Amino acid sequence: MAQLDGKIVLITGAAGAIGSAITAAVTEAGGTAIATDVKFGPGVHHALDVTSEADWKRVMADVEKQNQRLDGLVNAAGIVKVGTIERIEFEDWRRVISINLDGTFLGCKYAFPLLRKKGGSIVNLSSVLALIGGYNLVAYSASKGGVSLLSKSVALAGARYKPSVRCNAICPAFIEGAMVDDIANSTKRPELVHQKLTNDIPLGRIGQPAEVASLCTYLLSDESAFVTGADFPIDGGLTAR
Repeated sequence: MAQLDGKIVLITGAAGAIGSAITAAVTEAGGTAIATDVKFGPGVHHALDVTSEADWKRVMADVEKQNQRLDGLVNAAGIVKVGTIERIEFEDWRRVISINLDGTFLGCKYAFPLLRKKGGSIVNLSSVLALIGGYNLVAYSASKGGVSLLSKSVALAGARYKPSVRCNAICPAFIEGAMVDDIANSTKRPELVHQKLTNDIPLGRIGQPAEVASLCTYLLSDESAFVTGADFPIDGGLTAR
């Protein structure tokens, strides 16, 4: 595992399957994890609604007061809503875009000044559905496509500074956790959906949150110092087809 000795990393969506795995991986690698989620709970240091500009300003002010800097940001907060272009409600579309894309934008915007102090790394959780389409996940696909292109723009801006601020996007396929369960449970036969998702992966299994966390740790570390503006599929071969 890449080393994060002494690095301070803020993680959103830290109560979720991937967010909690990233928090644990940062700590295991020697870093200091600042775990945030929409509500306080076990292992959550700050309540942070990622769609709230006021919340971001408050949390970043506290991080600066306590640490004077930030070395890494992981925008892992996200939701999914099943629906085709004809069936999804506009309210649901706006909520998905607000959390997945607006929340990532606000995180990058308000963490950037602290990350610039000594250089740092942003890792945004995108999706394979930013790279390929999903007919019944129209809002989620659109939001994650935005996250991937946002990441490239932030990376180019960050490269103009010395020390630089790097930014990359991780694009997981189906990962064990509440999000995949929500997709399956929105249908009449969730067990069949789970099986279909598994069958779609060339490696023949669903991904594990810890596998995403390992890639995230690498991108936060100095070992990836020449890596920025990239999408990293972690999908069991799905996008190779």
